[in-house]
Amino acid sequence: MKQVDFLKHLKKYDCYLLREGGNHSIWANKANGKKSSVPRHKELSNMLCKVVCKQLEIPTPDHF
Repeated sequence: MKQVDFLKHLKKYDCYLLREGGNHSIWANKANGKKSSVPRHKELSNMLCKVVCKQLEIPTPDHF
């Protein structure tokens, strides 16, 4: 999945960019305070997207 599309998915579920790390961006869920890191690659694996969604406690994207 393209990183741009995944970040749109995170924003759709009220997640926001908390801070930038060395090689990752840290995202947080406003609703529950959960945090997860998202690597800054143009293409993200579907498994990684599922793990990030599970950590943030949001639904996974429909188009896997």
